[in-house]
Amino acid sequence: MAILEKLGLRPIINASATLTKLGGSVMPPEVVEAMVDGARHYVDYHELQRRVGERIAELTHNEAAYVSSGAAAGLVLATAACITGTDPAKIARLPDLTGMKNEVIVHRMHRNGYDHAVRQVGVKLMEIGVGGTAPWELEAAINERTAAIFWFQGVMTGRGDLPLETVIEIANRHDVPVVVDAAAQLPPVHNLWRFTQMGAALAVFSGGKELRGPQSSGLVLGRKDLIEACRVNGSPNASIGRPMKVGKEELAGCLAAVERYVNLDHKAQALADEQTVAEWCAAWNQIPGVRAQRSFPNEAGQPLPRVLATFDHDTLHLTRDEIVDALRNGEHHIEVALSGKDGIFFNPWVLTGEERQIVQERLSEIVGERVVA
Repeated sequence: MAILEKLGLRPIINASATLTKLGGSVMPPEVVEAMVDGARHYVDYHELQRRVGERIAELTHNEAAYVSSGAAAGLVLATAACITGTDPAKIARLPDLTGMKNEVIVHRMHRNGYDHAVRQVGVKLMEIGVGGTAPWELEAAINERTAAIFWFQGVMTGRGDLPLETVIEIANRHDVPVVVDAAAQLPPVHNLWRFTQMGAALAVFSGGKELRGPQSSGLVLGRKDLIEACRVNGSPNASIGRPMKVGKEELAGCLAAVERYVNLDHKAQALADEQTVAEWCAAWNQIPGVRAQRSFPNEAGQPLPRVLATFDHDTLHLTRDEIVDALRNGEHHIEVALSGKDGIFFNPWVLTGEERQIVQERLSEIVGERVVA
């Protein structure tokens, strides 16, 4: 609060999602304490990175692990690893891929802004699938220039793409690594090992979302040889990942976040979220002109409940955007997610108990006072 007040900023009640533009998530005390402890000491960085990776791999049932400076940096290093391995000559030449593998296969419907992280290594993205994808299309796209196949897990999946199991089976038969971008695919906790146990070579996660670690952290999990290649392509080595520095503080905090997360009572958290959604719906549906319903899963494909609220403008004489402005500009700054032209998503995911009550009461106040008798 002190720094926000000093800068003239207001804290936000985040009823939207763990978005980078809203600060990711809020770190719990044990993560903050781990970062503070890490900041107090000098250490052999390479050994710290290795030891942290070994411990995270153990916690997540993976062969190896690497802490990156966010999931996007993890995609960069995973791409580089699939191209260069640990060959110092190849590493030094990136992003010049002359004479090296330079193609990455991706489903057309999986293309999104984050694939820029893959492209910045210098590769060409080879698209498969137009409306629907057949196994032969993937088979035909694989050749001697193929470095990897990227799979973007989330809202894009299940819309005409091949099943991930099929992608992995074909890729492994051709000795081509599959990299899963699972940045926002927690919960469920078992996703930390599900994709790699299915046979994916690497899976990449954000450290600053559901894990509630440092926002500038990410996890690359999977094959030991490729994780080692991520390490030598990454900071503090003078390679393509040098600008993507992970501090000793983030290493300590990310480890603490993973240790905390795998030991959480996830069922209790899910029940609490469902209870909040039910309470919000019950309260808001009593107000004329408001329709509130449970929405599940969310747009990222996470098994998280939230409320979709829509509004009868003839009753309220209030537009959706005016409601959003009122939520932002009251005593508390409340951020929400938008749905279509008229809907608002309210997400209890990262809210405290007090914040959940504030959100419920504030929307009731905004729309309740505008109801036409």
